Amino acid sequence: MKRSLILVTLALLLSSAFAIRLLPQPSSDYIEAPKYLNQNQCQNLVQSSSSFSVCNPSLIHVAMTLDSKYLRGSIAAVHSILKHASCPENIYFHFITSTSTSSDLNDVVKSIFPNLYFHIYPFEIESKVKALISYSVRPALEEPLNYARIYLAEILNPCIHRVVYIDSDTIVVDDIVNLFSITLTGSRVIGAPEYCHVNFRNYFNDGFWADPVLSSVFEGKDPCYFNTGVMVMDLTRWRRGDYTTRIEKWMEIQKERRIYELGSLPPFMLVFGGEIEGIDHSWNQHGLGGDNLVNSCRSLHPGRVSLLHWSGKGKPWVRLDEGRPCPVDHLWAPYDLHRIQRL
Repeated sequence: MKRSLILVTLALLLSSAFAIRLLPQPSSDYIEAPKYLNQNQCQNLVQSSSSFSVCNPSLIHVAMTLDSKYLRGSIAAVHSILKHASCPENIYFHFITSTSTSSDLNDVVKSIFPNLYFHIYPFEIESKVKALISYSVRPALEEPLNYARIYLAEILNPCIHRVVYIDSDTIVVDDIVNLFSITLTGSRVIGAPEYCHVNFRNYFNDGFWADPVLSSVFEGKDPCYFNTGVMVMDLTRWRRGDYTTRIEKWMEIQKERRIYELGSLPPFMLVFGGEIEGIDHSWNQHGLGGDNLVNSCRSLHPGRVSLLHWSGKGKPWVRLDEGRPCPVDHLWAPYDLHRIQRL
């Protein structure tokens, strides 16, 4: 009996050890990024950790979401920003994550970017946001983290007055300070590339346009489509105008009336349509993920490029791994730090 108990105990210990070895280590899937240093003209904000403050007005703030599905894209996006920045040591990254993965993702980011200044914010209001979300044409658009950009003014420290928000399926090939420092004229709260050739009416259904009360939100305005995957946001003006509540109210109307089919974009357009600071289109070469058809490839738009955006169903890391990349996916690959691409 005693011998049997010992054998059982040994078997459990061995199986546990084997299981531990099978668990992936946080850094096992990625290589460490190169260390990018400030150029001579940069103000040195990071001479010592004791004097460093997230409230330093000379910092460049960038916000993104992090999750396991799009992590590879997020890592590539961060890498691209650092590589092309004149002052990479002055960039502070704000990552919003699901509460269940915040600790693990913190370790992953540290292992890949050991010199990066960043903070992980667990998205603690996921259940509240989930209750506001309506079903969409694509299930991916219904994830609560897609709506985190609405809450940046509440999530980030009140001392942070401006932030650049970018999606995880982007690559920056210009100095991020050129986007961060864009002037928001008058009382503009956000800046983004606008696309006025797109039929704005198509983003809302006939019921919305037939309702004089709802559609009056655009009265006296000339709204254009804009993509919320790349935005410069004045958080001070956002807080002052309580824009989070304004967007939430439209989400509540959507739950009751069903006035649009997409996810987090239409409520943004309802609040900011016609009041956007238009930014050069080079800062959002979007649509590179194609549409919802398999193997749908898009080419770059004419003109200079500062940011490439694989919005749409197709993601470059997926298509590269499957051996069916679109031509533009090869522009993403040099920023990929995943080991699969390095073998």
